[in-house]
Amino acid sequence: MPPRSTVIAVAVVLSFGLIFLLRPFAPTLSLYSSYYRDVFGRSRPLRDWLRDEEERYAVAVQDRRGLIRKYGPTEATVDPFPTHGGLYTLWDFFIPAFQCPHRVERIGTLGDGGKWVCGVDRVAKQDKCVIYSFGINGESSFESSLLNRAPNCEIWGYDFSVNGWGPEIKDDPELNKRAHFRPWALGGSDRHQEHDHPKYWTLDSLMKLNGHTFIDVLKIDIEGSEFEALTSFIDAHAEKGQLPVGQLQLEIHAYGGRERFDYFNHWWAGLEAAGLRPFWTEPNLVYLIIVPGARPDLAEYSFINIRGNHALVDERFN
Repeated sequence: MPPRSTVIAVAVVLSFGLIFLLRPFAPTLSLYSSYYRDVFGRSRPLRDWLRDEEERYAVAVQDRRGLIRKYGPTEATVDPFPTHGGLYTLWDFFIPAFQCPHRVERIGTLGDGGKWVCGVDRVAKQDKCVIYSFGINGESSFESSLLNRAPNCEIWGYDFSVNGWGPEIKDDPELNKRAHFRPWALGGSDRHQEHDHPKYWTLDSLMKLNGHTFIDVLKIDIEGSEFEALTSFIDAHAEKGQLPVGQLQLEIHAYGGRERFDYFNHWWAGLEAAGLRPFWTEPNLVYLIIVPGARPDLAEYSFINIRGNHALVDERFN
């Protein structure tokens, strides 16, 4: 058996050799880190990370166009959920190719109700923050978990189909103080006169009503109305060139004609043009259990807004 000093010397030489061999690949490896630091501990400016991810995302967009040509060859001729041998679904065209530069965590319950969120700790550091949640449906584990993690945050929730928060907030007096609820619906236009049932509000109108100029976390699960609601919101901020949100947790309901590929692709391109980049997705498989024989029409997506000066993209929040 060789002396201990010899073993140590060999180990040191091998370690330095490994570092030397990996050094040319350091920039590539750093892009896949959970944080914006490379494998050798050198800090990378957040803006550099976002620029590199944007370049990678552009490649994914090109790949999408190639997939359209393969299975279309035009947008109008792509079958979103093929039943005659096509080995893809609508969701394969819209992958979460942008990596969030901060820790990504599932907030809320496992299974239906929880969401994937980027940089919760950075959001929680703020002196105050604003959360909006559309679609409560009697289950508030996501909202209550966010409030527990971010004690300076308040949340505004809307759902015309229920009378209030789920027990996770309703039964907690401390969380109740920071949670505000109205039985209203989110829509693409305002229809909230006395005779309107349910009462529809645009996101912009609700923000003005509440005196808000920015939403740190926006969750939307509204059974298909997300298409018109988000289009209206994006159009309202087109001249400014950026949306007043930090991130978006969205369940997409691709049915009722909205799954038509040319329609969906145009709508998705609008999200991208507004600065939203998907960093996580998961199919809603519970839906397939509840509705036997249904297509995989539902999918959860999480987006980061790459524009503006908010907690996820600004170095001041480090």
